[in-house]
Amino acid sequence: MNAEQLIINSKSFMNYVVNWKAGLQASPIADLVQNQPDKVAIISVDVINGFCYEGPLASPRVASIVAPITALFQTSYDAGIRNFILTQDTHPEDAVEFANYPPHCVCGTSESETVEAFKMLPFFYQFQIMPKNSINAALNTDLEAWLDAHLQVDTFIIVGDCTDLCTYQLAMHLKLRTNAQNQKSRVVLPVDCVDTYDLPVDVALQIGAVPHAGDLLHYIFLYHMMLNGIEVVAGIV
Repeated sequence: MNAEQLIINSKSFMNYVVNWKAGLQASPIADLVQNQPDKVAIISVDVINGFCYEGPLASPRVASIVAPITALFQTSYDAGIRNFILTQDTHPEDAVEFANYPPHCVCGTSESETVEAFKMLPFFYQFQIMPKNSINAALNTDLEAWLDAHLQVDTFIIVGDCTDLCTYQLAMHLKLRTNAQNQKSRVVLPVDCVDTYDLPVDVALQIGAVPHAGDLLHYIFLYHMMLNGIEVVAGIV
């Protein structure tokens, strides 16, 4: 099958996905908290300098979600939520992952630091920062132990980057974890607080990198998470 035929065959599906996303509604924070804020956790993925402002993987698309996430943190805090987790790339200098991606977010560098907007929040000191060394925030990190120690939490709000990489891995892990335990959970993903990077084919070929169609992959992975029971919403208000 060539590209033109694939595009033709996928047109009706892509129309469906675009219309589905366009029709998403915002979710009121009160509907998620339901007067039980201790049962809600908000987990951020990789909203750090190295994906927003500096370094080889920084992206203006990703930087654009910093403000909406900061506002969501404030809304969540005002609603009584106190379970805030920041999972963040913090690689050793010899990280195996650097075989697939340029060296980035090395421990001790400014790239691995939380974005300043988060640090300016008056309740930032209550955030739990969890370093990670792969695109999966649950592997070889403190996340599983935290989940086991907070069994009352059954609603997870997921924000961050990238839609098709770390954010997808975390949202799917949380949903599949509780599915495997035969326990109900809500994993909620506000679209205005997630995004992925774009690397056009011509630019990628010039620099010897792998192309990455940001818009297409953003839509497809949002759809795929919805398909697997994750509540994809326009935003949380």
